[in-house]
Amino acid sequence: MTQDSHEQAREWIASAGVEGLAGLQQAWLRSHLEGCPSCREYAEAAEQLVRSLRAVPVAADRFLVRRTQLRVRARARELRQRRERFALVILSCALVAISSALSTTLVWQGFEWLGRWTQLPNPVWQVGFVLFWIAPTIAASVLFLAHGTHLSGINRSSRG
Repeated sequence: MTQDSHEQAREWIASAGVEGLAGLQQAWLRSHLEGCPSCREYAEAAEQLVRSLRAVPVAADRFLVRRTQLRVRARARELRQRRERFALVILSCALVAISSALSTTLVWQGFEWLGRWTQLPNPVWQVGFVLFWIAPTIAASVLFLAHGTHLSGINRSSRG
């Protein structure tokens, strides 16, 4: 056995109690422990240490418990609000997609009519249509970026 295999076995022994091991890793470790007395002793010592640590009662003062409960509740509330906002964003995106799909042909026909009425070449009114169609997206993106960086810092500082 190489030194690397012993190091690998000890690393997996240490992580087995915390993270668990995949099937192939468990099989390799079992076979390695059958043939390696020093790693088997290490595994037994690690198991004994874990049992000893689990036997020690841990007590927290009531203020720590109360603060922890408050933080957990606050985090749960924050996650619930985030999920609700995400649902509203999804609904808004769906409504925007549907309204865009329904109104695109009407706006295109309006720009085509305006182009013919003003006697503009087709590429000119078509570029105007694209710019008109993209402008709300660009404006919304700028607003979201500003809200996500600059304005959110202002809101937080005014609350605190």
